[in-house]
Amino acid sequence: MDYSKTVNLPATDFPMKADLPRREPAMLKQWDKEKIYQQILESRRDAELYVLHDGPPYANGHIHLGHALNKTLKDIIVKHKTMMGFKAPYVPGWDCHGLPIEHNVTRELGNKAESLPKEEIRKRCREYAEKFVTIQMEEFRRLGVFGDFENPYKTMSLNYEATIVEVFGKILGEGYVYRSKKPIYWCPFDVTALAEAEVEYGNHTSPSIYVKFRVEPSSAAIPGVDADNLYVVIWTTTPWTLPANLAVCFHPDFRYAAVRFGEEYYVAAEALIPQLESAVGKRKDGEIGLSRQNIEAFTVHHPFIKRESKVIFGKHVTLEQGTGIVHTAPGHGHEDYIVGREYGLDVFCPVDERGRFTDDFKEMKGVSVFDANDKIVDLLKEKKALIHSEKIEHSYPHCWRCKNPLIYRATEQWFFSIDHSNLRKRGIENVNTTEWIPSWGRSRFLGMVETRPDWCLSRQRSWGVPIPSFRCAQCGENLMSAESVKFFAQVARKKGIDSWYTGRIEDLIPEGTACRCGGDSFVREYDILDVWFDSGVSHFAVLDVWKDLRWPSDLYLEGSDQHRGWFQSSFWPAVALRGRPPYKTVLTHGFVLDEEGKAMSKLTGNVIPPDEIIKVYGADILRLWVSSEDYRNDVRIGMQMMKQIADSYRKIRNTFKFIIGNLYDFTKADACPYEELSDIDKWILHKLYALSARIIEHYEKFEFHLVYRKILNFCAVELSSVYFDVSKDILYVEPADSKKRRANQTVLAEMLESLTRLVAPILSFTAEEIWRFNKNPGSIHREHYYLLDGRFNNPEIEARVERLVGIKKDVLKALELLRKDKIIKSSLEAEITLYVPDKSAKNIIQDMGSEITRFLQVAKVALAPEKTPDMRDYENSSVRIQKTRGKKCARCWNYFDAIGADPHHPELCGRCTDIIHTMKHE
Repeated sequence: MDYSKTVNLPATDFPMKADLPRREPAMLKQWDKEKIYQQILESRRDAELYVLHDGPPYANGHIHLGHALNKTLKDIIVKHKTMMGFKAPYVPGWDCHGLPIEHNVTRELGNKAESLPKEEIRKRCREYAEKFVTIQMEEFRRLGVFGDFENPYKTMSLNYEATIVEVFGKILGEGYVYRSKKPIYWCPFDVTALAEAEVEYGNHTSPSIYVKFRVEPSSAAIPGVDADNLYVVIWTTTPWTLPANLAVCFHPDFRYAAVRFGEEYYVAAEALIPQLESAVGKRKDGEIGLSRQNIEAFTVHHPFIKRESKVIFGKHVTLEQGTGIVHTAPGHGHEDYIVGREYGLDVFCPVDERGRFTDDFKEMKGVSVFDANDKIVDLLKEKKALIHSEKIEHSYPHCWRCKNPLIYRATEQWFFSIDHSNLRKRGIENVNTTEWIPSWGRSRFLGMVETRPDWCLSRQRSWGVPIPSFRCAQCGENLMSAESVKFFAQVARKKGIDSWYTGRIEDLIPEGTACRCGGDSFVREYDILDVWFDSGVSHFAVLDVWKDLRWPSDLYLEGSDQHRGWFQSSFWPAVALRGRPPYKTVLTHGFVLDEEGKAMSKLTGNVIPPDEIIKVYGADILRLWVSSEDYRNDVRIGMQMMKQIADSYRKIRNTFKFIIGNLYDFTKADACPYEELSDIDKWILHKLYALSARIIEHYEKFEFHLVYRKILNFCAVELSSVYFDVSKDILYVEPADSKKRRANQTVLAEMLESLTRLVAPILSFTAEEIWRFNKNPGSIHREHYYLLDGRFNNPEIEARVERLVGIKKDVLKALELLRKDKIIKSSLEAEITLYVPDKSAKNIIQDMGSEITRFLQVAKVALAPEKTPDMRDYENSSVRIQKTRGKKCARCWNYFDAIGADPHHPELCGRCTDIIHTMKHE
């Protein structure tokens, strides 16, 4: 007789081979057809809102793994909150303005770009951005991200651009916006101002020079000092700023001296005399202390220009390096500008927008400041004003777009005042009422709020939202006001933002506008707003406007670099106009590195496009990788790591396949009451109950790496190594409708209901595949987490069975040794003798009777009253194993001393014989 046809082997078409690269696109089409996102929102129509506001990626190029990490994290949160019963809409956005797009467009146009009007450049930029919005949208959807992709927000849309202008007008009306000539970061290559958030620091080689400024002898009556040979010495790494020098700055509290080297006397801080000696190349010959009165009396001459360098004092001067005296050029440094204002110095800047000297320094007119460094060093040598020169490599600000070094340059710009109306103080208070994850984000952000300078809002480019600034053609006075900005915002909402470039100025400003000089003819200006302002007001443009959203949002989630970027640019307009940030919680993730921990770059060739991973493994494997990493730090990825993640995925999928395969003949009507379940069944249900609670808690705390670890561990250990191992004999061998088998199936059905939902936020495609395979209605993503019976929480059963599980682990270790020695092939061939010192565990084993052999999956179990020398010690027991001499049952494969009591079934054990007889009678 073929006994294989009498056992209940798993029966399912659910494939072990996931084939995700092929199956996932089909699932995406099904979701699109069913309008899954709209279905989900409808299913939560009256539920409490949870709003995650999307920080807009830049619409330039294909997505990279940083995007994949970010969007997947957001999608996990949105899907989890939906499972928790919230209405969790997700409106994706795109940042569409800015220099990179303009650069790409003008590069494609070549020389033709210079002759095209601004409005034509803008039109092409808009088309370029729209193209990549479409591309990126499909790439995000391929990741399994759900959202309102039919109605995303774009910073270049008509209404969004009008809102940008409106918010700017409101901030202007509240007195936060002013115009001033002051030094800001300037990119001479991109020809525009930059904000703090657009600056990156990298190594740069610069001259390090010590320069002497001659002191007018008549101003230095100091006993013991030769006034004809007295010099103030400064140190700088930017020789090109010396033509703009207007002062030398001392610290009001430092002690200074005239230090003699041969016949010359060099003024420096006493604490830095050793550094000065090193620069001069010899030891001092003496020093004479100077009083503040001595220093204040000095008249100091510029080293190569016929003008005085004023003596001033400032507390920004340090003793970290140099001479304790700072060369001060108010047109080329923030601190120089601030101290210069105190002393009434001109904001002098002899450098044009391309970083070349102007007529104000005729000797080098047209020379780039970076090329001028060596020329100025030569000029100092010629004037005998140079003490020392060398090249140093140091950290220097670079443009985040073109990666070239920046300069500080004073120009007329529009600024957002951070200290107007106590804004900074109010900002600090609000930082402390916001939740920051990780917690160190708070101190990082707070430090930026406490120290950041005023925000430079204007840019000198074409592709962006114009600042609707205009001036009187007659007297040149700027006439932009809150009212005129509001008026233009209304025009922009009707006719589009490009009307600033194409319309008549008279149609863009309020009727009756006139200058106090009597002029009624006006000239528009063409600066645009910083693109960080564009994205920074998204909470006004989106949360206030989109259906189902609200202000403030519950969560902002971006990379940690956004502490100085989008989190800042969103923070200040919100606090200024509404008194609080637009977010309740800020969550950040790290950067994506390669497997060796190196930054990814095209130059090093270690970039892996998300699409490359998806084509090989599928999006769910990439999503599982996201969940596996503690993303609060930098994360690593590579194809070898993806192979390991795919192995983990197979363990999870195999768990589901086992469950599904053993429920083929089970319905809810077959379920057993909890009271009739075995202790082992109740134990695993307790484990499931605890797991479900912990997983949901980890989701709530955004600890997805712990979700991954605990689900994987549950599948591999509690289920595969223990419960499934024990259950196979019941599921396969016992009569199909027996109470024992139905009890096991009852447990498996609970597992399936709970686990499918628990993995759904991460394994979106696989969970949906399982859900639909089991012919459930609708989508798994419309469901709530499965509510397990409270009786499953049974610590008493857990404590009882855990003792057995500990002993089973001991036995498994002992069995593995025999397998290695090829004494046995299967654990069922083993007879074991146990010495169990724990009396409670020993009693439990005795109470189990013959069931202990099934639990341990061996032929025989004997309990020894004491430990013998031939036993091997383990954590919970001592074990002796020998190969059984019993015979193998052809149906259940267990071993017995005697089989074949029924001559009709000579190869069967007694249990299997009885089952076969029962089946015949049926």
